[in-house]
Amino acid sequence: MVNIPSYSVAPGQIVAVREKSKSLEVIDNALAGFNHSKYPWLEWDENTKSGKFLHLPERADIPENINEQLIVELYSKN
Repeated sequence: MVNIPSYSVAPGQIVAVREKSKSLEVIDNALAGFNHSKYPWLEWDENTKSGKFLHLPERADIPENINEQLIVELYSKN
């Protein structure tokens, strides 16, 4: 069990909700609007509330509209 938010997950590892937390309303609400098929590098199991990290995503796999240059510029200011 890992409870470190910054833990780096490696391909093939499974991340799951703790058994005693699976019935919490906040967990259900957070997962209710999540489109699990949107990310091809993740495999989601609704029954066990767990996900398997399949592989590192390529930039083309990420559907969000992100401008990496703006992020680089922000962190370069300091």
